[in-house]
Amino acid sequence: MSTPTELRYTASHEWVRVEADGTLTIGITDHAQEALGDVVFLELPEAGRSVAKEEAIAVIESVKAASDIYAPVAGEILEANQAAIDAPESVNTDAYAAWLFKIKPANPAEVEGLLDAAGYEATIG
Repeated sequence: MSTPTELRYTASHEWVRVEADGTLTIGITDHAQEALGDVVFLELPEAGRSVAKEEAIAVIESVKAASDIYAPVAGEILEANQAAIDAPESVNTDAYAAWLFKIKPANPAEVEGLLDAAGYEATIG
């Protein structure tokens, strides 16, 4: 299992990459995809939607279970990854390459409150 150090994380197993323009790219962690098993379906948020921090905004289904995906920060959805919707198994192949959606944060400082790699690893034991 990998936990890239350049990313931020949530206790609910989302990873967050801060892009050069200040937008955020979000996906689920390697730990989450491993726990879920084979991913078979993704329902991702629509562009233009305003979301609250920790709001359930997407669904990931595997052969084992369906789970909610949460917004790591408040903001506006910019884009959902159509390639991941079309091939949900890509999340199992590389959870950090198969991003799910992008957010323009309402308050960029909220990112600082997310876990770093060491903090995330401590939460998952």
